[in-house]
Amino acid sequence: MAAAAFLAVLPACDPTFAVGQPTTRALENGAVASLDAAKSFRIKGSYTDRSTTLTRATSPARTTPIDVPVTVDLQLVRPTTVHVLVSTAEVKLEAIVIGSDAYFRGNQFLSEHMGADSLSRNLVRVAGNSWWKGSVAYAPTLPDLTNGTSFREAFLGTSVTQRSDHVSVDGIDSVRFSGPRADVYLAANPPHRVLRVRIKKGVVVDGITDGDLRYDSFDQDFKIAAPKDVIDFSNLSTLPPVYSVVSVDTSGCLSPCAVSAVLKNLGGATGAVAPSTVTFTLTDPASAKVLATCQARVQPDVGYNSTTMVGCTMAGVNGQQVSAAIVTATVDNPGRA
Repeated sequence: MAAAAFLAVLPACDPTFAVGQPTTRALENGAVASLDAAKSFRIKGSYTDRSTTLTRATSPARTTPIDVPVTVDLQLVRPTTVHVLVSTAEVKLEAIVIGSDAYFRGNQFLSEHMGADSLSRNLVRVAGNSWWKGSVAYAPTLPDLTNGTSFREAFLGTSVTQRSDHVSVDGIDSVRFSGPRADVYLAANPPHRVLRVRIKKGVVVDGITDGDLRYDSFDQDFKIAAPKDVIDFSNLSTLPPVYSVVSVDTSGCLSPCAVSAVLKNLGGATGAVAPSTVTFTLTDPASAKVLATCQARVQPDVGYNSTTMVGCTMAGVNGQQVSAAIVTATVDNPGRA
């Protein structure tokens, strides 16, 4: 009678011993398959970055990790295509990786990873918010979170100490596997896809910690393609014009003062939002007072490594001022938007 009473009560309760629930093996196999067999999926959420990639560049270069709060939106298409948006308080970076080719967009990130010399500063400015080619090492790939076998080794199996059934993730019935490394949420219904991963604070996986990441958009077509008009810093002709001053001619600086300058283009001939301009300044060296200025546009543009000459005339100065003054020329290269 006691056994009969127990069986009568059992259907009204949550299934004891996970009776009627998917087995742990089925759930783990589904999780692995959802990452390896799916044509595509998305990971979106936040974490703390423990690498040095997204930190501000310093001199000497930073070699120890600094915790950086990050938000991420990563789209992965098998076999080797990734589109990812990463944001910190200081840096926004967009990356597209197709095979061994990586493309990036984010002027602040570029600025913090370029040198402090004048040429590097000019390159950062003219690049604007354009796409540029770079190393795949700058793009977060998160292999333990995107590869099924690695995912199982990192978060499932012997890493699990507790199972909880009927846990809701965005309205979807799921099973939570908890352990010292993370809480992993898998869909209770087949095909048991990964829904969410919460990495415990202090546990480092793929260079990140304290993560809360959600998985969705399985087998969707993200239409990821290589961007157009990409800057390749190994081929400076792909940049907009980057003029530098080679020499300044003041032989015609009388009253009025006619000046000119020879410029060399270290970039390409197209792509700038406006023409480059040269500002000539006549300065009294004793008082550092600016006596006069004039501007000249660089038109037409010349090709990579080519030179051109521009000039203008400064009025309102007398011969005595001119004879003791210094003329300088400064180029403004507006580059891309």
